[in-house]
Amino acid sequence: MSAFGPGSSAGLLQRLRPSRIDLADLLDVVSAVLPGLAGPQVRVELVRRPSAGSALLVEEDERTLRVDLADLADDMTRAGVAPTPDGMTAALHSWVAHRPVADASAAAAGIAVLDWADAARAAVGWRVVVRRGDLTLPWVPVPGTAPGQLAPTRSAAMGRSGEVELAFHVEGPVALWSHPSMPVLATTVLVAPERLLGRVTDAGLPVDDVHVVVTPHRPVACAGRSVAARLAGESSEASVTLPWERVADLPWL
Repeated sequence: MSAFGPGSSAGLLQRLRPSRIDLADLLDVVSAVLPGLAGPQVRVELVRRPSAGSALLVEEDERTLRVDLADLADDMTRAGVAPTPDGMTAALHSWVAHRPVADASAAAAGIAVLDWADAARAAVGWRVVVRRGDLTLPWVPVPGTAPGQLAPTRSAAMGRSGEVELAFHVEGPVALWSHPSMPVLATTVLVAPERLLGRVTDAGLPVDDVHVVVTPHRPVACAGRSVAARLAGESSEASVTLPWERVADLPWL
């Protein structure tokens, strides 16, 4: 999804002949909606620079996001944002909502999920995410932060993951966990592999050599080794298949 919201996804014709976001129009919209973009912990400021053009500044605790307004107009054009006041207003609210997650927010509300560990999508690891409205955004620790400083936030996120309510159902020999509105949260079931195994047992499924099929941002599937391998092989999406006991040893990203 684009940082400017689901409505900004440009179709082929829009990409070939984009409707340009006019810089002057965007400046007018920013000036009008600026108070509504800020929040209790979020500062949003329009920085006017006569010689270099205006910039939009977003700050939350230690995290700062700054973009030249001309660059933002170009990005909106490429994303297919409608060049109307309503279109630009919605895009600005979405852009601010996609701001980086601050450390305090991650510590207070972070949830541990599994995410891709590499660009090739060949491995997964634990990541802390924070819910912001209907978004689920990753927390990226500042490079060089000592592991001991990260541990409390990660431990608390693991605890909150165990409280996430998921939908559970069985399809033949496969147990499936999903989240109704935030698919990335489906992997929270894996913070407690033993509890997962107990749910499989209660469902009357075999528990010999149980494997999980993990595709971040998708439901989690659990089945015997051969069934899990078949599920992964039949899917067009990248996935990682692991014996249930290995889930506890996955690294943090």
